[in-house]
Amino acid sequence: MDLGVRWRLHGDGRTPAPGAVVRPDERLSWPRTVGLGAQHVVAMFGASFVAPVLMGLDPNLAIMMSGLATVIFLLATRGRVPSYLGCSLSFVGVAAVIRAQGGSSAVVTGAVFVVGIALFLAGLAVQRFGARIIHATMPPIVTGAVVMLIGFNLAPVTAATYWPQDQWTALLTMLFTGLAVVCLRGFWSRIAIFLGLIFGYGISWVFDRIFGKIHSVSGGTEAVDHWRLDLSGVAKADWIGLPSFHGPSFEWSAILVALPVVIALIAENAGHVKAVGEMTGDPLDDKLGTAIAADGAASMLSTAVGGPPNTTYSENIGVMAATRVYSTAAYWAAAGFALLFGLCPKFGAVVAAIPGGVLGGITVILYGMIGLLGAQIWINAKVDLRNPLNLVPAAAGIIIGVGGVSLKFTDNFELSGIALGTLVVISGYHALRAMAPAHLKTQEPLLDAGTSTYDKDAEQDAAGQESAGQERGKEASKGSKGQPPVTRS
Repeated sequence: MDLGVRWRLHGDGRTPAPGAVVRPDERLSWPRTVGLGAQHVVAMFGASFVAPVLMGLDPNLAIMMSGLATVIFLLATRGRVPSYLGCSLSFVGVAAVIRAQGGSSAVVTGAVFVVGIALFLAGLAVQRFGARIIHATMPPIVTGAVVMLIGFNLAPVTAATYWPQDQWTALLTMLFTGLAVVCLRGFWSRIAIFLGLIFGYGISWVFDRIFGKIHSVSGGTEAVDHWRLDLSGVAKADWIGLPSFHGPSFEWSAILVALPVVIALIAENAGHVKAVGEMTGDPLDDKLGTAIAADGAASMLSTAVGGPPNTTYSENIGVMAATRVYSTAAYWAAAGFALLFGLCPKFGAVVAAIPGGVLGGITVILYGMIGLLGAQIWINAKVDLRNPLNLVPAAAGIIIGVGGVSLKFTDNFELSGIALGTLVVISGYHALRAMAPAHLKTQEPLLDAGTSTYDKDAEQDAAGQESAGQERGKEASKGSKGQPPVTRS
């Protein structure tokens, strides 16, 4: 059985020829491959270490399990899909909601474990029936809305928890991170979040030296005097040791909050597999189901021992695009580095010591970017939000998810926020589509015909304008017979 662990040497093993790429089944010399593996670890540093801290989980265990998850993924896909699996940011909002309801870390990981099962089963379904099952049940309007409400649901966490701990450090960290994302190029732009963390660390240390302790809320409900950067835990941590493990605990209320994230993970995996296939020139549609199932299995393994869920990382896909090295050998090296970092408690203590103000500045951008990925899904799929069939369920679900609207059934059971918003988007879209008139399903009608004129109309030649006018006249005449007018731009 070919597990994708044999690689041909590319060229002389040093530098790819101009225009050439190092394919997944090839590698450079081992020293260079190991170096690329270290680069992949650095690329996923920011998000993969921030996410477990925001979820209240052990960052050491998170990085260790990310290494194991990557190994599982590479073996399952037979080395055809070069990707790194790191801690998923999609669950940060879920963890915040569960903890706000009094849930422990075990309840958080238990809920996410069930999500891993659902993702695994979804992968098997895609493998059996093909990618069309995804498009049928979760069209872009649905996936985009769910991703958007998951990201924007996190806004209160930043506003109420992190930012108030040190607003000036948060502001400076936000500005620096934003500049790094926009102004840096190549590899450095891929690790902008990581650079923002380093900057925030430095600013916090400088402010402690200049201004002394800050009076704010830190890990409690009352404001107290405390250092912005407290490294006392780092000094006490051992250099070598195992991270802390715990088993999952299952509560229906928490599971229902977490399950909608399955949609975001499926969309994320599908997008990443497609991107990797386009870069490598190897059509990977036949591996989409396997990739989704492998992600689910890896998340189940991680959460079973108290770690966070995992997903494929776009940061590492960006590194491949910049280096044109798609060798899975580099990802095996990255997984090895992750396992070593996971066995260093002192390293985890440094991550856990990230000041609240720094997290405030980082999460303002990070959470917004997660939400806007939903808008990107709409744009890429050319979703027309002028069509009420698309607009109504998305609008209702997003407001419910972002605003934390709740629906109480009994004293012990209610749906709210992410869970209720996702349910409204999915059920609302399919129910409305079943009842909608045919012209709303096959065409792109506008809510307001006055919004249909764009600059590109002026670029049409006279014949084109005349033809378009005739078509609009015909559609308008149809509208006078009982059907709403349809205007094409």
